Amino acid sequence: MNIFIMILISVFMVGYYIIRSPSQQIQEQETEYAVTKADLHSFAECAVSSHNAAIKGQNMQDICLEQNQVKNDFICLNATMREISCEIVRNKKPDFSYIITTTKPLQDKDFSNMLDILEEYYYEAGNFGIFIDGEIMANDIGSRTKVPDSIIDALDLQNGQLIYMTQYEIPDTETQYTAPINNDIICPTGTIKTYRFSRWQCIPYNTKTDCGGDMIWDSELLECVPDESKKPLCAEQQTAVIVDDVWECINPFADKVCPEGMIARLNYNNLEWECVTDPAAMEDLKKCSNVISSPVYGALGTTVRVTSTSCTDCELMITDSETCVSICIPDPDKLSNPSCYPGDVKSCQGESKAFYFGFPTYSYAAQVSALDGRQVILDKQHSQNRKFNCLDCGEKKIDKEKSFPPYIAICEE
Repeated sequence: MNIFIMILISVFMVGYYIIRSPSQQIQEQETEYAVTKADLHSFAECAVSSHNAAIKGQNMQDICLEQNQVKNDFICLNATMREISCEIVRNKKPDFSYIITTTKPLQDKDFSNMLDILEEYYYEAGNFGIFIDGEIMANDIGSRTKVPDSIIDALDLQNGQLIYMTQYEIPDTETQYTAPINNDIICPTGTIKTYRFSRWQCIPYNTKTDCGGDMIWDSELLECVPDESKKPLCAEQQTAVIVDDVWECINPFADKVCPEGMIARLNYNNLEWECVTDPAAMEDLKKCSNVISSPVYGALGTTVRVTSTSCTDCELMITDSETCVSICIPDPDKLSNPSCYPGDVKSCQGESKAFYFGFPTYSYAAQVSALDGRQVILDKQHSQNRKFNCLDCGEKKIDKEKSFPPYIAICEE
């Protein structure tokens, strides 16, 4: 009996020694440390993931957020580090804008292990660490970041909380454009569709770039005209003319045989020779050897050079044989001349459109006998360009009593 009891005691002592041996205790301690460190790493990773989602404007959903009491806050401060609303007021943004992620407090015994994890895995994370006495501690060597007092008060921060703080800039408010609600339109040839003034419109192409050869854009005529600066110096007895938009030197000598009393003349419009009356064969009925032109424009007190060729292509020169004074008056026959009216004559018809001549002064209009008893209007609505123009009254009509096309056109009041 005693021997059996002694055997049991020996077995018990051997088992107790094996269980309580130093090597077994070290293995248990290492296992416990690894479990604790894994739990703390998951704790920190949950906070980092939630913070990154907040930066990207995403909503993270995970059970770890509730378990670790992880939450994100947006806090803005002014220049004096006081909390303000995170809004753009009068195009002015807050001086400081933060995205702050916090967790529940850690136990004091876990501080050292968490600092090891922060230093090992999150050394490049920035302001991420344990909140202790108003500062963010990221490792054991003294890396600390001061947290503004206004943020501490706003979030009621406590020692031991993990805190991740990132400064960001509030994005500008995007401009909202309203899409056109009106129906689409079909533009005619020579125009292009564009959205202007809250509606679709058909506008002409920019024809300034369409001039080719030796042509140049005329902003008054709104068309391409010969560029005089490119006009060539032709040989003796030759003349420079435009052929297919290019200057060419033409021999003016005619091969055309004309009857007696007529001479050959080159028609520069079609480059064909034609027979016209010989001016030398006509009887000169003029009494004046010198023609004096009457000036038709010029400010009071200025010197106006008087020449015998002061009339434009749209005017007719009339000379008084008694006084030898020459005046210029509008020539209605030149209405179809592109230099006098660049558009289609038929387009200026109807009750709200009419032609008028751009008289420069009242004294000029007084020289036109056809306007006796009629009043010419000189204002901003009427051009004074000494050409024929089309007046478009829009929704109004042409005042037929005061108007006298193609000299005078006035809109009804």
